[in-house]
Amino acid sequence: MIDYNLFEDILGFDSTSGRERPLAEFLSRRLKAPKVETFEVGDGTINLLFSWGTPRVVYCSHMDTVPPYLAPSVGEGKVTGRGSCDAKGQIIAMYTACCELAAAGKEGFGLLLLSGEETGSWGAKAFAKLPFKADLLVIGEPTENKMVSASKGTKAYEVTLRGEPFHSGYPQFGKSAVDLFVDFVNELRAHRFPFDDRLGETTWNIGKLSSDNAQNILSPECSFRIYFRTTFASDAAVHEYMMTKIGASFIGGDIPATYLTFPGFPSGPVAFGSDAPHLSNFSRKIICGPGSIRYAHRSDEHILTADLEQAVSNYIRFFELA
Repeated sequence: MIDYNLFEDILGFDSTSGRERPLAEFLSRRLKAPKVETFEVGDGTINLLFSWGTPRVVYCSHMDTVPPYLAPSVGEGKVTGRGSCDAKGQIIAMYTACCELAAAGKEGFGLLLLSGEETGSWGAKAFAKLPFKADLLVIGEPTENKMVSASKGTKAYEVTLRGEPFHSGYPQFGKSAVDLFVDFVNELRAHRFPFDDRLGETTWNIGKLSSDNAQNILSPECSFRIYFRTTFASDAAVHEYMMTKIGASFIGGDIPATYLTFPGFPSGPVAFGSDAPHLSNFSRKIICGPGSIRYAHRSDEHILTADLEQAVSNYIRFFELA
């Protein structure tokens, strides 16, 4: 039985990436397990591992959320608030599954809660350096309780375009970095990366866009980040393309991957990333969880209680099938 009071308490913490520690400290005290371990990530945040015996199956989700913080509300059949769908709903469902397995006399499982997933999987990368090993990892993400068969990779780049500032009344004597940005985007829109039969088209998004010039001066500099969702067919091609661009530097990312699915469960590919590629401590990996990616990162983020209950059942079944 899911403890919705506990779920609301978890949602009550503003754990926007970088602010996870108070939530982690609360969970280390509030969640009950025979063994509770904390691990410093190195940026002021911490990871948590709850163990029931020596884990061969580890359930895993992340504590951080995207901004802005949205206060929770628990209603009839639905829970709203930041993290309800991505990915605190997965935390409560996984913890409930662990409690039910323990009540049935089972052991050999754990719950791993990570920091920094939304901004670079820093918690996962830190945990991967530990000597911990287990057979099966079950990552919780909003997949509508479908098992992920394959997921896109990610590639992030910082780009700085440099112009020649001049009085905007005489643009012929200078060069606007904003114009260079427009040229960059138009060229990228026209470019065709290879299509992938499983993961479809390659997509990209631009953020952290900045050009701090006065309105009457041609922009001397325009900087931005660009984030690609890559496929098996396009991952290398994206990197090769970006490395030909003046002013572009690679920040990081991961490659597309396939995941374990079980017969009898709905499954399919997804276009989002997760901590899974960075957690090399595990032999096999599953991605599955309640909630829909269509409501993650939105102002109306929510999760259905029926989906949470189904997720608990799924997680218990994964342990039995492992």
